[in-house]
Amino acid sequence: MPEKKYLFTPGPTPVPPQVLAALAEPVLHHRGADFRVIYERCLGRLQEVYRTRGDVLLFTASGTAAMESVVANLCPGARSLVVSAGAFGERWEKIAAVHGAEIEPMRYEWGETPRADEVASRLAELGGADVVFLTQSETSTGVVADLQALAAAAKEHGAVVAVDAISSLGAVPLEMDAWGLDAVASGSQKALMTPPGLAMCAVSERAVAAAKPAHSFYLDWERTRAAQAKLDAPFTPATSLIVALDVALGIVLGEGLEAAFERHVRLGRACRAGVKAMGLELFSPDEDRSAVVTAIRAPDGIDSSDVVAGVRNHFGMTIANGQGHLKGKIFRIGHIGWFDIFDITAALAAVELVLAELGAAVDRGAAVTAALEAFEHESVT
Repeated sequence: MPEKKYLFTPGPTPVPPQVLAALAEPVLHHRGADFRVIYERCLGRLQEVYRTRGDVLLFTASGTAAMESVVANLCPGARSLVVSAGAFGERWEKIAAVHGAEIEPMRYEWGETPRADEVASRLAELGGADVVFLTQSETSTGVVADLQALAAAAKEHGAVVAVDAISSLGAVPLEMDAWGLDAVASGSQKALMTPPGLAMCAVSERAVAAAKPAHSFYLDWERTRAAQAKLDAPFTPATSLIVALDVALGIVLGEGLEAAFERHVRLGRACRAGVKAMGLELFSPDEDRSAVVTAIRAPDGIDSSDVVAGVRNHFGMTIANGQGHLKGKIFRIGHIGWFDIFDITAALAAVELVLAELGAAVDRGAAVTAALEAFEHESVT
């Protein structure tokens, strides 16, 4: 019998069968009337998920392209502050460097949580900035920042606020209009439960007004906005992926965003409770905001690469290793998108068995019980 495969990475994430079925439908022409109906509905649903009345620009690309679109359209001639605390915060810096943008880095240690008061102080020292780049969910560490507070600090200094919400959109609260966010990048393959290949960037009127002639042909906001206003796309889009994304967004909105946020909080609590019951140390913060991915320190003397390999080889489960200098030191269990409590307990049980095989002293059987109790008995306020 073929081995079952389980995906517990923080992206790509599992895809519901209804979404997979949509991918098997006949390919639509991107300028046909039947596709335009779906395209219009999909763009409208994206606005609902972003909680914005502004344009959501859709690209056939990975989420990084949405980030690059922000730099390409906002950074020519602009002075920017990049707040980073992990691999993806640092990605803002790398993209900006490719485009020759003038940036001021504000780097935290990986695993730290950026603070609004410190960002405000740094902006005051700099005499302000044109753009402030933030990361809501730092997937490499499990930290989810207080985006509302960080954005408020940036706005107080007159900056346009750009956000990487690739792993957070649809998983944790994000209020684009209410929080004054200006350019928010995301992707299809995380909490939006669609295969990789679509990137989206929601833009405020302020961001559009601040945009310069783009340092990109493909990622030009104005070209994309003008085409989408006519329910067209400037270039051939991944029509089948857009059909699938439309179905996935229908599932997200059918559940309700608040219900989805609550489910992610409870799954995060369950995962952390199971990890602690095994006697392991969390790397990501033990707080409800950490609802995207749980990062766990490998026990002394054990390489996290061996944990990742053991879980995959023995149980067909894919979890994530650490990134950069954390590779071999931490492993990560994702719980965004199409997950329930039994997915989490299965992952914890597999980790427990592998760690025991590797010689770690773990309390056998404790993780599943603790996870179930945390999920069922702790209310979300």
